Amino acid sequence: MTPPGPTAATPDPGPPGPRPLPLHVALQTMTWLSSLAALGGLKSGLLPWRRDLASAAEALGKNLDDADAHAFAAAVDAEARRRLNGFAEGVRRYRRHPRPARRNEPPALWRRGSTRLLDYGGRGRALLVVPSLINRGYILDLTERRSLMRHLAAAGWRPLLVDWGEPGPAERRFSLTDYVCGRLEPALDEIVAATGETPAVIGYCMGGNLALALAVRRPALVAALVLLATPWDFHAGAPGTRRLMQAAAPGLIALIDQLGELPVDVIQAMFSSLDPYLTADKFRRFAALPADSEKAREFVALEDWLNDGVPLVGSVARECLLGWYVENTPPGGRWRIDGRPVVAAEARMPTLVAIPANDHIVPPGSAAALAGAIPGAKAARLAAGHIGMVAGRRARTMLYDPLTRWLAKTLT
Repeated sequence: MTPPGPTAATPDPGPPGPRPLPLHVALQTMTWLSSLAALGGLKSGLLPWRRDLASAAEALGKNLDDADAHAFAAAVDAEARRRLNGFAEGVRRYRRHPRPARRNEPPALWRRGSTRLLDYGGRGRALLVVPSLINRGYILDLTERRSLMRHLAAAGWRPLLVDWGEPGPAERRFSLTDYVCGRLEPALDEIVAATGETPAVIGYCMGGNLALALAVRRPALVAALVLLATPWDFHAGAPGTRRLMQAAAPGLIALIDQLGELPVDVIQAMFSSLDPYLTADKFRRFAALPADSEKAREFVALEDWLNDGVPLVGSVARECLLGWYVENTPPGGRWRIDGRPVVAAEARMPTLVAIPANDHIVPPGSAAALAGAIPGAKAARLAAGHIGMVAGRRARTMLYDPLTRWLAKTLT
């Protein structure tokens, strides 16, 4: 559950990153070169602009009428170089930043194959927490201050985190049906047998889809359902993203068929395409932070998690890419687990759906569609991003405390 690495402060570079580094370097270099190349078109008025930027472009052109062409070109070149160098310096500092000692991992209540159920203690009702298959589950236990799991345990619950682990020989043949029926259902049975009570089930991101499938298949054993930043309508986002995924799908499927998996760096590149400049901007900001500051340490912890991903096994990658993103099977009842459609309306237990308003990974409309599809579900809209909701500076006041109150009101 904790990321690999040393057990004391050390200059060890941690997981390589930002991944894929060649892509981020190429993007920054291309920005520098294209900025210089665009100057001629800008001065002549022939540079094509998006319609929503037309008025700003016109104002910019007027401001440049009296500018010295050579001085302006030099200024653009200097700014592009500054940004590229700032990104490079941020990466260098990130890789050299000392990593603190890792906290001990909680014991495993149950395990099967690469999957474990990590027990965070507590004397209250059990909570089965299901993270995504793509990124490791310790985003929910990132640091001492950024830990939903430890917050729930301190509040009197007994949270149990599914740690999917690295896919082994058995998991490489898995489909989503195998993960739900072969891992989540036995884990749920183990919790009920060990505690004598039905747990609440909490799913995050893709883990929310798996949690929902579990809940509709085993409703008598799920006391309540919490879905955090969980996608449902995969065509609810920007149409450009959907068209990009549809265009890329044949090549990605060919890669999956050849390798038997969707590699980590390809997954990271797909996420980066949603906001191409996000990574460069945040590493430039990191370069300006004092190395011993709390913000710097938090940045490193989060980036280590981001770069510590796992590949998505072939059958699951095909189900998600083609079934979810291209064919949009979930909202139409066409996504099936073990032959049975996963119908959100069949989730009749008390349900909370948390929707981050600034989520660029799961568009708010996609998650909101799930809230609307579950009868009586409470939708909570949060002024946060996909990761900030569970591990950001305001995560405690924005999510941890309200979630704890909702569980207490619902289950006690």
